Amino acid sequence: MADFTPHQKKIVDRYYENRDHIMLAKLQEIVTELYLAESDAKRKRLWDRAAKAMAGLGVKPAIIEHVVAGGDPETLARHIREWTRKAPKGG
Repeated sequence: MADFTPHQKKIVDRYYENRDHIMLAKLQEIVTELYLAESDAKRKRLWDRAAKAMAGLGVKPAIIEHVVAGGDPETLARHIREWTRKAPKGG
C-alpha cells in the first residue's frame, strides 16, 4: 500500500466514517434516475448500481434481491427512507 501523507490519511478516514451517508446519497440519486430513465437498458444499469450500493451499505442479500426483482423505484425509495432514519447521525 502506498504511503499517505497525514492530510491524505484524514481524507481516507473521513470517507470511511461517512461511507453509509455516501451510499445513501448515491441510492437517492439512483431513485431519481430510475424515475427518469427512458430505456430498459438504462434501468438495468441503474438497478445494478443500486444493488452494489445496497451491498455497500450492508443490506441483506434477500432484501437486495427483493427490491431489485420488483423493479419499483418507490419500493427502493421507501427502504432508503428507513435506512436513512437508522443511519448514525453526523455525516
